[in-house]
Parts: sequence; structure tokens; C-alpha cells
Amino acid sequence: MTSLDTAHAADREDARRALAGGTAPRRWGAWYIAEHRIRSMKGYAGDAIFQSLGNPLIYLFALGVGLASLVPQGVDGVGYLQFVAPALMATAAMTVAANETTYPVMMGFKWNPIFFGMNAAPITGGQIVGGLMIHIALRTLVTVAIYFGVIALFGAVPEPTAWLAIGAATLTGMAIGVVLATYTSTIEEDRGQMAMLQRFGITPLFLFSGTFFPLEQLPGYLQPIGWASPLWHGTELGRVLTYGADEPLWLTATHVGYLTTLIVVGLWATRRRFTRRLDK
Repeated sequence: MTSLDTAHAADREDARRALAGGTAPRRWGAWYIAEHRIRSMKGYAGDAIFQSLGNPLIYLFALGVGLASLVPQGVDGVGYLQFVAPALMATAAMTVAANETTYPVMMGFKWNPIFFGMNAAPITGGQIVGGLMIHIALRTLVTVAIYFGVIALFGAVPEPTAWLAIGAATLTGMAIGVVLATYTSTIEEDRGQMAMLQRFGITPLFLFSGTFFPLEQLPGYLQPIGWASPLWHGTELGRVLTYGADEPLWLTATHVGYLTTLIVVGLWATRRRFTRRLDK
């Protein structure tokens, strides 16, 4: 055995001892959870790839080509395709985050209580939450980046800063995801809450967040839904970045601050809820 082989064998033995002794999970537990979630995607990788490629094409043809022909004057000083493209990116991020923080979270506690098994190892509830969010952030980032690539092929992102909209959409998805994860982690019995959440939570956000038309065109009593919606803040931020939508700097800063605050508070609440439930 060469000295290089001996060194590799020693490194492997050190890694094995760290894992067996719980040192590595205590330090890198969140990354182990993220790796586990990524590996588990093998079961639905085909569907995820199809959605990542198919959804932007379908939506852009339906809205950017079909509906845009009915709005020849454009919206907000740009063509309708350019107006709606950032909203579609933010919506894609919301969809990914919602899919990963509803039934999968509930399954980890109830139908396939793998979270309890993870917690039995030297991995805390906070690390489990961290790993879930790392995985969701990576999956959202990849999905939105693909969406952006398709939108760019349609010529709907003229500004040099347009690529930053990938980050804005990912931030939007994470803000929505942590809020949903906090709620889902409180559910102990399935009584249709997920279906109700989709019908009375996700769908209204999609419809009343200035996605297809400016929020100002809604009746005054419905506009507060948009102001409170992370999707509206993410969409407006994306419009500033992709085609230079005209808005005050303080409002752009508000979009970023609002989404960031939701993520910070949501992470704190989700970690707290996971830890309490796993330590019962």
C-alpha cells in the first residue's frame, strides 16, 4: 500500500469515527438532512424535470403569446410578456416551496415519521428544519433558473440586472415556504387542511397579487391582500430587476425587507415548533 493509499484510508477511518461518535451529525446535521432530501428526489425526478421545463413553456405561450395578443398596448409601459414574466418566475418559486412544505412535512411527522428517526440520532429539530430549507432553496433556485432561461429566449428580460430576478423569486418562494412549514408542522390529524390551504391560501395569492395585471386595478378593498402577499412583493421586485419598473427606492427596499423578515421569523417559528413536537 502506498503512502497516498494509507493517507486516504486514515481519512476514511477518521470520517467513520466522527460519524459513529455523533461529532459529524452534530456539526453538519442540516447538510445530512439536505442530502437525504435530494437523494429522495430520485422517486419523482422525472416529474420535477418535466414541470421545470414544461410549465414555463406552457405559461409563456398561453399568457405571453395568447393573452398578450389581446393586450397589444402592453402594461406598465412594456409588452405584456415582459410584464407577466417576473410574476411567473415568482409563482414557480411559490409552487415549489408549497409542494415541499405541505404534504412532505406532514408525512415526516405522521405517515412516514422519519423526522423522529432523524431526531433519535444526534440531529436536532432545528437542524432538520435547516436541512429541509437548504433542499427547498436549492430546488427552487434550479427551477427558477430554468424558468429564467426560457423567459430569456422569449426576449422578456431586457435589463442587465434581470438575472438578479432569480434570487428575488427564490427569496419569494422561501418566504412562503417557511410560513407554510410552520403551519404544517402544527397539524397532527389530516382533516383536509392541505386542500383548504391550497384553495383559500395559495390560489388567492396567485389571483390577487398583481400577477396578471397591476394591483391598482383591483377594487380598493382587495388591494390589502396584495400588500400582505409575499408573491406581490416578489413579483414587483422582479419587475424592477427585469425591465426597470418605475417605483420609489423605499418601496423596493420594503419588498426585500418584507420577504427577509418573513424568512427569519418563519425559520424561528418552524424550528421552535419542530423541536417541541419532536421532544414530546
